Amino acid sequence: MPARELQQQLNTLREQLEQNPPLTEAEREDLHALMQQIELELELETKTQDSSLADNVNLAVERFEIEHPTLAGTLRNIVQALANMGI
Repeated sequence: MPARELQQQLNTLREQLEQNPPLTEAEREDLHALMQQIELELELETKTQDSSLADNVNLAVERFEIEHPTLAGTLRNIVQALANMGI
């Protein structure tokens, strides 16, 4: 089930953030806001073609890809889970 996969990836991202990687406060806030957006989407279980959420996650992947590859990998998994859900 794609929603379950997405929730697992969010939990993984949350765990990674709890390990306090060297992020600025702004980066941390951006990731938390993005996670809230994804969680809201999960709660609503919308199947509409809202590409802005996937675009935002893709931007986060690009932002963290070089300095935080583990976070970027988890974000890529989230993008894939969103795509599997049709979001």
